[in-house]
Amino acid sequence: MEDKYIVKKLNHPLDIRVTVPGSKSMTNRALLMAALSDGTTTLQGILFSDDSRHFLNALKALGFMVTYSEEDCSASVLGCSGRIPKKTGTVYVGSAGTAARFLTAMLALSDGEYEILASEQMEKRPMLPLFEALQSMGAQFTYLKEEGHLPVRVKGCAAEAMEVFIDISKSTQFLSALLMTAVMLKNSLHIHIVSAKTDGAYVRITREMMRQFGCIAQYDGHDYFIEQGQAYKAGTYVVEPDVSAACYFYAMAALTGGSAVVNHVHFGLMQGDMKFLDVLKQMGCVVEDTKEGIRVTGSRGGLTGVDVDMNDFSDQTMTLCAIAPFAKSETHIRNVAHISLQESDRLAAILHNLGRLGIRCEREDDGLVVYPGTCRACEIETYEDHRMAMAFSIPGLLTDGVVIHNPMCCKKTFEGYFDLLDEITGRTGVSI
Repeated sequence: MEDKYIVKKLNHPLDIRVTVPGSKSMTNRALLMAALSDGTTTLQGILFSDDSRHFLNALKALGFMVTYSEEDCSASVLGCSGRIPKKTGTVYVGSAGTAARFLTAMLALSDGEYEILASEQMEKRPMLPLFEALQSMGAQFTYLKEEGHLPVRVKGCAAEAMEVFIDISKSTQFLSALLMTAVMLKNSLHIHIVSAKTDGAYVRITREMMRQFGCIAQYDGHDYFIEQGQAYKAGTYVVEPDVSAACYFYAMAALTGGSAVVNHVHFGLMQGDMKFLDVLKQMGCVVEDTKEGIRVTGSRGGLTGVDVDMNDFSDQTMTLCAIAPFAKSETHIRNVAHISLQESDRLAAILHNLGRLGIRCEREDDGLVVYPGTCRACEIETYEDHRMAMAFSIPGLLTDGVVIHNPMCCKKTFEGYFDLLDEITGRTGVSI
Protein backbone atom coordinates (compact mmCIF):
# COMPACT_ATOMS: atom_id res chain seq x y z
CA MET A 1 0.00 0.00 0.00
CA GLU A 2 1.18 3.52 -0.77
CA ASP A 3 1.89 6.30 1.74
CA LYS A 4 -1.62 7.69 1.27
CA TYR A 5 -5.03 6.08 0.92
CA ILE A 6 -7.95 7.69 -0.91
CA VAL A 7 -11.26 6.70 0.66
CA LYS A 8 -13.91 5.92 -1.93
CA LYS A 9 -17.12 7.90 -1.48
CA LEU A 10 -20.28 5.81 -1.69
CA ASN A 11 -23.76 6.66 -2.93
CA HIS A 12 -25.54 3.74 -1.31
CA PRO A 13 -25.91 2.11 2.13
CA LEU A 14 -23.38 -0.57 2.97
CA ASP A 15 -24.22 -4.22 3.58
CA ILE A 16 -21.19 -5.55 5.43
CA ARG A 17 -20.24 -8.99 6.67
CA VAL A 18 -16.67 -9.27 7.94
CA THR A 19 -14.43 -11.27 10.24
CA VAL A 20 -12.01 -9.29 12.40
CA PRO A 21 -8.77 -10.48 14.02
CA GLY A 22 -8.48 -11.55 17.63
CA SER A 23 -8.37 -9.02 20.43
CA LYS A 24 -4.96 -7.36 20.82
CA SER A 25 -5.49 -6.78 24.53
CA MET A 26 -6.52 -10.37 25.16
CA THR A 27 -3.78 -11.80 22.91
CA ASN A 28 -0.97 -10.14 24.86
CA ARG A 29 -2.54 -10.96 28.21
CA ALA A 30 -2.87 -14.58 27.15
CA LEU A 31 0.75 -14.70 25.95
CA LEU A 32 1.98 -13.39 29.31
CA MET A 33 -0.08 -15.84 31.36
CA ALA A 34 0.89 -18.72 29.07
CA ALA A 35 4.57 -17.89 29.62
CA LEU A 36 4.02 -17.87 33.39
CA SER A 37 1.95 -21.09 33.40
CA ASP A 38 3.00 -24.60 34.38
CA GLY A 39 3.32 -26.19 30.93
CA THR A 40 2.37 -25.88 27.27
CA THR A 41 -0.55 -23.59 26.46
CA THR A 42 -2.15 -23.47 23.02
CA LEU A 43 -3.71 -20.12 22.14
CA GLN A 44 -6.31 -19.97 19.38
CA GLY A 45 -7.80 -16.98 17.57
CA ILE A 46 -4.90 -14.70 18.48
CA LEU A 47 -4.05 -11.48 16.71
CA PHE A 48 -0.92 -11.20 14.59
CA SER A 49 0.06 -7.55 14.39
CA ASP A 50 3.05 -5.38 15.24
CA ASP A 51 2.07 -5.38 18.92
CA SER A 52 1.62 -9.13 19.29
CA ARG A 53 4.71 -9.95 17.20
CA HIS A 54 6.79 -7.75 19.51
CA PHE A 55 5.40 -9.73 22.46
CA LEU A 56 6.09 -13.09 20.80
CA ASN A 57 9.62 -12.04 19.87
CA ALA A 58 10.27 -10.78 23.40
CA LEU A 59 9.24 -14.13 24.87
CA LYS A 60 11.56 -15.94 22.47
CA ALA A 61 14.39 -13.55 23.35
CA LEU A 62 13.85 -14.48 27.01
CA GLY A 63 14.27 -18.17 26.22
CA PHE A 64 10.66 -19.34 26.15
CA MET A 65 9.78 -22.06 23.64
CA VAL A 66 7.24 -20.41 21.33
CA THR A 67 5.78 -21.71 18.08
CA TYR A 68 2.99 -20.14 16.05
CA SER A 69 1.05 -20.17 12.81
CA GLU A 70 -0.19 -16.86 11.47
CA GLU A 71 -2.38 -18.71 8.98
CA ASP A 72 -4.15 -20.60 11.78
CA CYS A 73 -4.09 -17.61 14.20
CA SER A 74 -2.57 -19.87 16.84
CA ALA A 75 0.47 -20.06 19.08
CA SER A 76 1.97 -22.51 21.54
CA VAL A 77 3.96 -21.34 24.56
CA LEU A 78 5.84 -23.56 27.02
CA GLY A 79 5.48 -21.88 30.39
CA CYS A 80 8.09 -22.23 33.11
CA SER A 81 5.90 -21.90 36.22
CA GLY A 82 6.66 -18.23 36.84
CA ARG A 83 10.35 -18.38 35.96
CA ILE A 84 12.16 -16.78 33.02
CA PRO A 85 14.56 -19.18 31.23
CA LYS A 86 17.28 -16.62 30.41
CA LYS A 87 18.59 -14.54 33.31
CA THR A 88 19.93 -11.78 31.07
CA GLY A 89 18.80 -10.36 27.76
CA THR A 90 17.28 -7.52 25.78
CA VAL A 91 13.67 -7.18 24.66
CA TYR A 92 12.20 -4.69 22.21
CA VAL A 93 8.53 -3.78 22.75
CA GLY A 94 8.08 -1.39 19.81
CA SER A 95 5.03 0.83 20.33
CA ALA A 96 3.06 -1.83 22.23
CA GLY A 97 1.84 -0.42 25.54
CA THR A 98 0.67 -3.84 26.72
CA ALA A 99 4.04 -5.44 25.97
CA ALA A 100 5.89 -2.53 27.59
CA ARG A 101 3.90 -2.57 30.83
CA PHE A 102 3.37 -6.35 31.18
CA LEU A 103 6.94 -7.37 30.35
CA THR A 104 8.39 -4.65 32.59
CA ALA A 105 6.52 -6.11 35.56
CA MET A 106 7.49 -9.68 34.68
CA LEU A 107 11.17 -8.82 34.36
CA ALA A 108 11.14 -6.67 37.52
CA LEU A 109 9.77 -9.56 39.60
CA SER A 110 12.27 -12.06 38.21
CA ASP A 111 15.76 -13.02 39.39
CA GLY A 112 17.50 -11.70 36.27
CA GLU A 113 18.79 -8.47 34.72
CA TYR A 114 17.51 -7.16 31.38
CA GLU A 115 17.23 -4.19 29.03
CA ILE A 116 13.86 -3.06 27.72
CA LEU A 117 13.97 -1.03 24.49
CA ALA A 118 11.05 0.67 22.73
CA SER A 119 10.06 2.79 19.75
CA GLU A 120 10.35 6.56 19.90
CA GLN A 121 6.56 6.70 20.27
CA MET A 122 6.55 4.32 23.26
CA GLU A 123 9.46 6.19 24.86
CA LYS A 124 7.12 9.17 25.28
CA ARG A 125 4.29 7.27 26.96
CA PRO A 126 3.88 7.16 30.75
CA MET A 127 5.65 4.43 32.72
CA LEU A 128 6.71 6.14 35.97
CA PRO A 129 3.84 4.92 38.24
CA LEU A 130 4.68 1.32 37.32
CA PHE A 131 8.42 1.87 37.75
CA GLU A 132 7.86 3.40 41.19
CA ALA A 133 5.57 0.58 42.30
CA LEU A 134 8.08 -2.06 41.19
CA GLN A 135 10.96 -0.15 42.81
CA SER A 136 9.06 -0.19 46.10
CA MET A 137 9.00 -3.98 45.77
CA GLY A 138 12.78 -4.10 45.36
CA ALA A 139 13.34 -3.89 41.60
CA GLN A 140 16.10 -1.60 40.36
CA PHE A 141 15.77 0.54 37.21
CA THR A 142 18.50 2.39 35.35
CA TYR A 143 17.10 4.90 32.87
CA LEU A 144 18.94 4.79 29.56
CA LYS A 145 17.43 8.04 28.28
CA GLU A 146 14.74 10.14 30.00
CA GLU A 147 14.01 9.43 33.66
CA GLY A 148 10.65 7.74 34.18
CA HIS A 149 10.46 6.45 30.62
CA LEU A 150 11.70 3.59 28.49
CA PRO A 151 14.33 2.45 27.61
CA VAL A 152 15.57 1.03 30.92
CA ARG A 153 17.82 -1.57 32.42
CA VAL A 154 16.00 -3.54 35.09
CA LYS A 155 17.37 -5.80 37.82
CA GLY A 156 14.68 -8.09 39.18
CA CYS A 157 13.89 -8.31 42.85
CA ALA A 158 12.61 -11.90 43.19
CA ALA A 159 10.13 -10.40 45.67
CA GLU A 160 8.34 -12.25 48.45
CA ALA A 161 5.32 -11.01 50.48
CA MET A 162 4.46 -7.50 49.43
CA GLU A 163 2.17 -4.53 49.66
CA VAL A 164 2.36 -2.03 46.84
CA PHE A 165 0.74 1.31 46.00
CA ILE A 166 -0.16 2.37 42.45
CA ASP A 167 -1.82 5.29 40.65
CA ILE A 168 -3.73 4.08 37.58
CA SER A 169 -5.17 7.40 36.42
CA LYS A 170 -2.84 7.48 33.39
CA SER A 171 -3.16 3.81 32.45
CA THR A 172 -4.90 0.78 33.92
CA GLN A 173 -2.22 -1.34 32.24
CA PHE A 174 -0.03 -0.59 35.28
CA LEU A 175 -2.51 -2.42 37.49
CA SER A 176 -3.05 -5.26 35.01
CA ALA A 177 0.71 -5.78 34.88
CA LEU A 178 0.95 -6.13 38.67
CA LEU A 179 -2.09 -8.39 38.87
CA MET A 180 -0.95 -10.83 36.21
CA THR A 181 2.63 -11.13 37.45
CA ALA A 182 1.65 -11.62 41.12
CA VAL A 183 1.90 -15.40 40.60
CA MET A 184 5.69 -14.93 40.39
CA LEU A 185 5.82 -13.90 44.06
CA LYS A 186 6.45 -16.36 46.86
CA ASN A 187 3.69 -14.90 49.00
CA SER A 188 0.53 -12.83 48.71
CA LEU A 189 0.27 -9.41 47.07
CA HIS A 190 -1.93 -6.55 48.30
CA ILE A 191 -2.28 -3.74 45.75
CA HIS A 192 -3.45 -0.40 47.17
CA ILE A 193 -4.93 1.98 44.59
CA VAL A 194 -4.08 5.62 45.35
CA SER A 195 -5.93 7.25 42.42
CA ALA A 196 -9.61 8.16 42.22
CA LYS A 197 -9.96 5.59 39.46
CA THR A 198 -9.69 2.10 40.93
CA ASP A 199 -11.16 -0.15 38.23
CA GLY A 200 -11.82 -0.24 34.51
CA ALA A 201 -12.95 -2.41 31.62
CA TYR A 202 -9.45 -3.68 30.85
CA VAL A 203 -8.79 -4.46 34.52
CA ARG A 204 -11.98 -6.54 34.52
CA ILE A 205 -10.71 -8.37 31.41
CA THR A 206 -7.44 -9.04 33.23
CA ARG A 207 -9.15 -10.46 36.30
CA GLU A 208 -11.50 -12.64 34.25
CA MET A 209 -8.66 -14.02 32.13
CA MET A 210 -6.64 -14.69 35.27
CA ARG A 211 -9.61 -16.63 36.61
CA GLN A 212 -9.83 -18.61 33.36
CA PHE A 213 -6.12 -19.47 33.71
CA GLY A 214 -6.68 -20.55 37.32
CA CYS A 215 -5.79 -17.54 39.49
CA ILE A 216 -8.20 -15.36 41.49
CA ALA A 217 -7.56 -11.63 41.99
CA GLN A 218 -9.87 -10.30 44.70
CA TYR A 219 -11.24 -6.75 44.54
CA ASP A 220 -12.95 -5.06 47.49
CA GLY A 221 -14.14 -2.00 45.57
CA HIS A 222 -10.87 -0.17 46.08
CA ASP A 223 -7.86 -2.48 46.52
CA TYR A 224 -6.78 -5.83 45.06
CA PHE A 225 -5.46 -8.97 46.73
CA ILE A 226 -3.85 -12.04 45.17
CA GLU A 227 -3.49 -14.97 47.56
CA GLN A 228 -0.17 -16.83 47.65
CA GLY A 229 0.26 -20.26 46.14
CA GLN A 230 -1.78 -19.66 42.99
CA ALA A 231 -0.48 -20.61 39.54
CA TYR A 232 -1.62 -20.39 35.94
CA LYS A 233 -2.71 -23.72 34.48
CA ALA A 234 -1.59 -24.64 30.97
CA GLY A 235 -4.16 -25.78 28.43
CA THR A 236 -6.06 -24.41 25.44
CA TYR A 237 -7.33 -20.83 25.42
CA VAL A 238 -9.48 -19.14 22.75
CA VAL A 239 -9.09 -15.37 22.32
CA GLU A 240 -12.20 -13.33 21.58
CA PRO A 241 -12.58 -11.38 18.31
CA ASP A 242 -11.37 -7.78 18.59
CA VAL A 243 -14.44 -5.71 19.41
CA SER A 244 -12.37 -2.53 18.99
CA ALA A 245 -11.86 -3.49 15.34
CA ALA A 246 -15.49 -4.55 14.90
CA CYS A 247 -16.70 -1.11 15.92
CA TYR A 248 -15.28 0.55 12.79
CA PHE A 249 -17.57 -1.57 10.64
CA TYR A 250 -20.54 -1.00 12.91
CA ALA A 251 -19.88 2.75 12.60
CA MET A 252 -19.84 2.42 8.80
CA ALA A 253 -23.31 0.87 8.91
CA ALA A 254 -24.54 3.61 11.22
CA LEU A 255 -23.15 6.33 8.96
CA THR A 256 -24.45 5.00 5.64
CA GLY A 257 -27.81 3.73 6.90
CA GLY A 258 -26.79 0.20 5.98
CA SER A 259 -26.02 -2.85 8.07
CA ALA A 260 -22.93 -4.65 9.34
CA VAL A 261 -22.50 -8.13 10.77
CA VAL A 262 -19.16 -8.97 12.39
CA ASN A 263 -18.77 -12.73 12.57
CA HIS A 264 -18.35 -14.30 16.02
CA VAL A 265 -19.00 -11.04 17.93
CA HIS A 266 -21.88 -11.75 20.31
CA PHE A 267 -23.37 -10.24 23.45
CA GLY A 268 -21.51 -11.42 26.52
CA LEU A 269 -17.96 -10.82 25.29
CA MET A 270 -15.83 -9.34 28.07
CA GLN A 271 -14.30 -6.42 26.15
CA GLY A 272 -15.28 -2.92 27.24
CA ASP A 273 -15.77 -1.67 23.67
CA MET A 274 -19.02 -3.64 23.60
CA LYS A 275 -20.43 -0.48 25.21
CA PHE A 276 -20.04 1.32 21.87
CA LEU A 277 -23.02 -0.70 20.66
CA ASP A 278 -25.15 1.01 23.31
CA VAL A 279 -23.98 4.38 21.98
CA LEU A 280 -25.03 3.41 18.47
CA LYS A 281 -28.46 2.42 19.82
CA GLN A 282 -28.76 5.83 21.50
CA MET A 283 -27.92 7.42 18.15
CA GLY A 284 -30.84 5.58 16.52
CA CYS A 285 -29.33 2.34 15.23
CA VAL A 286 -30.80 -1.13 15.66
CA VAL A 287 -28.47 -3.63 17.34
CA GLU A 288 -29.32 -7.33 17.36
CA ASP A 289 -27.50 -10.58 17.89
CA THR A 290 -27.69 -13.16 15.11
CA LYS A 291 -26.32 -16.65 14.69
CA GLU A 292 -23.32 -15.29 12.77
CA GLY A 293 -22.67 -12.27 14.96
CA ILE A 294 -24.08 -8.95 16.14
CA ARG A 295 -25.73 -6.90 13.39
CA VAL A 296 -25.95 -3.10 13.50
CA THR A 297 -28.45 -1.40 11.18
CA GLY A 298 -28.29 2.35 10.67
CA SER A 299 -31.26 4.60 11.33
CA ARG A 300 -33.23 5.62 8.24
CA GLY A 301 -34.05 8.88 9.96
CA GLY A 302 -30.40 9.77 10.51
CA LEU A 303 -28.21 9.78 13.60
CA THR A 304 -28.86 11.67 16.82
CA GLY A 305 -26.06 13.21 18.87
CA VAL A 306 -25.30 11.74 22.30
CA ASP A 307 -23.83 12.70 25.65
CA VAL A 308 -21.67 9.84 26.86
CA ASP A 309 -18.96 8.97 29.41
CA MET A 310 -16.43 6.93 27.39
CA ASN A 311 -13.83 6.29 30.09
CA ASP A 312 -14.40 2.54 29.99
CA PHE A 313 -14.21 2.30 26.17
CA SER A 314 -12.09 5.27 25.24
CA ASP A 315 -10.53 3.56 22.20
CA GLN A 316 -13.83 4.31 20.46
CA THR A 317 -13.57 8.06 21.04
CA MET A 318 -12.10 8.48 17.56
CA THR A 319 -14.80 6.29 16.03
CA LEU A 320 -17.61 8.30 17.60
CA CYS A 321 -15.97 11.57 16.57
CA ALA A 322 -15.78 10.29 12.99
CA ILE A 323 -19.56 9.84 12.73
CA ALA A 324 -20.69 12.60 15.12
CA PRO A 325 -20.53 15.37 12.43
CA PHE A 326 -23.27 13.55 10.52
CA ALA A 327 -25.66 13.53 13.49
CA LYS A 328 -28.57 15.97 13.84
CA SER A 329 -27.33 17.39 17.16
CA GLU A 330 -24.02 17.84 18.97
CA THR A 331 -22.19 14.99 20.67
CA HIS A 332 -20.54 15.35 24.10
CA ILE A 333 -17.74 12.90 24.98
CA ARG A 334 -16.69 12.92 28.63
CA ASN A 335 -14.04 11.47 30.96
CA VAL A 336 -11.40 10.66 28.34
CA ALA A 337 -8.59 13.06 29.29
CA HIS A 338 -6.19 10.10 29.60
CA ILE A 339 -6.21 9.44 25.85
CA SER A 340 -3.89 12.41 25.39
CA LEU A 341 -1.14 10.13 26.76
CA GLN A 342 -1.65 7.22 24.38
CA GLU A 343 -0.18 6.47 20.92
CA SER A 344 -0.70 10.15 20.11
CA ASP A 345 -2.25 13.08 21.91
CA ARG A 346 -5.58 11.76 20.75
CA LEU A 347 -7.70 14.70 21.88
CA ALA A 348 -5.46 17.13 20.02
CA ALA A 349 -5.32 14.86 16.98
CA ILE A 350 -9.12 14.59 16.86
CA LEU A 351 -9.45 18.37 17.05
CA HIS A 352 -6.97 18.85 14.23
CA ASN A 353 -8.50 16.21 11.95
CA LEU A 354 -12.07 17.38 12.50
CA GLY A 355 -10.84 20.89 11.75
CA ARG A 356 -9.36 19.65 8.49
CA LEU A 357 -12.75 18.14 7.67
CA GLY A 358 -14.36 21.53 8.33
CA ILE A 359 -16.12 20.38 11.49
CA ARG A 360 -16.46 22.43 14.66
CA CYS A 361 -15.09 20.64 17.70
CA GLU A 362 -14.37 22.05 21.14
CA ARG A 363 -12.09 20.62 23.79
CA GLU A 364 -13.31 20.49 27.38
CA ASP A 365 -11.45 19.60 30.58
CA ASP A 366 -11.98 15.86 30.19
CA GLY A 367 -13.37 15.45 26.68
CA LEU A 368 -14.81 16.96 23.52
CA VAL A 369 -17.94 18.42 21.97
CA VAL A 370 -18.47 17.68 18.27
CA TYR A 371 -21.03 19.70 16.31
CA PRO A 372 -22.97 18.67 13.21
CA GLY A 373 -21.57 19.93 9.95
CA THR A 374 -20.72 19.19 6.33
CA CYS A 375 -17.40 17.43 5.87
CA ARG A 376 -15.07 18.56 3.11
CA ALA A 377 -12.17 17.02 1.22
CA CYS A 378 -8.97 16.96 3.23
CA GLU A 379 -5.88 14.97 4.13
CA ILE A 380 -6.07 13.19 7.49
CA GLU A 381 -2.90 13.13 9.59
CA THR A 382 -2.59 9.87 11.52
CA TYR A 383 0.24 10.83 13.91
CA GLU A 384 1.50 7.21 13.69
CA ASP A 385 -1.71 6.24 15.54
CA HIS A 386 -3.51 3.17 14.21
CA ARG A 387 -6.90 4.21 15.58
CA MET A 388 -6.67 7.65 14.00
CA ALA A 389 -6.06 6.05 10.60
CA MET A 390 -8.94 3.59 10.83
CA ALA A 391 -11.54 5.86 12.44
CA PHE A 392 -11.02 8.85 10.17
CA SER A 393 -11.39 6.75 7.04
CA ILE A 394 -15.09 6.46 7.92
CA PRO A 395 -16.18 10.06 7.07
CA GLY A 396 -14.72 9.48 3.60
CA LEU A 397 -17.55 7.06 2.85
CA LEU A 398 -19.86 10.08 2.53
CA THR A 399 -17.28 12.75 1.61
CA ASP A 400 -15.30 13.14 -1.62
CA GLY A 401 -11.56 13.57 -1.33
CA VAL A 402 -10.72 12.22 2.13
CA VAL A 403 -7.12 11.00 2.06
CA ILE A 404 -5.43 9.06 4.89
CA HIS A 405 -1.71 9.68 5.46
CA ASN A 406 0.41 6.68 6.42
CA PRO A 407 -2.48 4.20 6.44
CA MET A 408 -0.27 1.25 7.32
CA CYS A 409 0.31 2.52 10.84
CA CYS A 410 -2.77 0.32 11.39
CA LYS A 411 -0.36 -2.65 11.38
CA LYS A 412 -0.08 -2.06 15.12
CA THR A 413 -3.37 -3.92 15.63
CA PHE A 414 -5.18 -4.53 12.31
CA GLU A 415 -2.90 -4.71 9.30
CA GLY A 416 -5.65 -5.88 6.94
CA TYR A 417 -8.05 -3.01 7.70
CA PHE A 418 -7.61 -1.05 4.48
CA ASP A 419 -7.70 -4.24 2.39
CA LEU A 420 -11.09 -4.97 3.94
CA LEU A 421 -12.20 -1.40 3.30
CA ASP A 422 -11.22 -1.85 -0.37
CA GLU A 423 -13.45 -4.94 -0.57
CA ILE A 424 -16.35 -3.25 1.18
CA THR A 425 -16.31 -0.14 -1.02
CA GLY A 426 -15.22 -1.79 -4.28
CA ARG A 427 -12.20 0.50 -4.39
CA THR A 428 -9.57 -0.74 -6.88
CA GLY A 429 -6.53 0.71 -8.57
CA VAL A 430 -6.46 3.97 -6.58
CA SER A 431 -3.21 4.99 -4.92
CA ILE A 432 -0.97 8.00 -4.44
